[in-house]
Amino acid sequence: MAVTLTSQAADHIGKYLQKRGKGIGLRLGVRTTGCSGMAYKLEYVDEPVEQDQVFESFGVKVFIDPKSLSYLDGTELDYAREGLNEGFKFRNPNEKATCGCGESFTV
Repeated sequence: MAVTLTSQAADHIGKYLQKRGKGIGLRLGVRTTGCSGMAYKLEYVDEPVEQDQVFESFGVKVFIDPKSLSYLDGTELDYAREGLNEGFKFRNPNEKATCGCGESFTV
């Protein structure tokens, strides 16, 4: 099982953590919500949780709780700018469908 970052995502996270002045990585998880059933959640990590699985890409640590890992296995997190919009993009091979607004997905 693995979760990876692109170099663009790792660079963005690393710069934000540096600007923030604290933190050891990014926590990626899923929660039940939205039209399709699940949504991604992201938060910066100051202290690890013992049960977290930890992956590292381009020197940046990604923390995932055991419950979320089965939904996120194989996911690549990217960071992209498209016109005036920018943000994280999830490439999750477990997604079967997404809702029309793009806020949630189903597996």
